Amino acid sequence: MLKGIGTTELIIIAVVLLILFGGKKLPELAKGMGEAIKEFKKAISGKQEN
Repeated sequence: MLKGIGTTELIIIAVVLLILFGGKKLPELAKGMGEAIKEFKKAISGKQEN
C-alpha cells in the first residue's frame, strides 16, 4: 500500500501533521485511528465467520 512513499515523504507528512495538530493532539489522533482500525478488522472477521 505504501510502497511508493519513501523516508523523505514520511518525514514531510509527519512535520505537516505536527504543524497542523500540535504535539499534544497527535497521540490522541493516533490512538483514535488505532482503535478504529481494530474495530474495523474485528467487524470484517466477524462477517466472514457468519
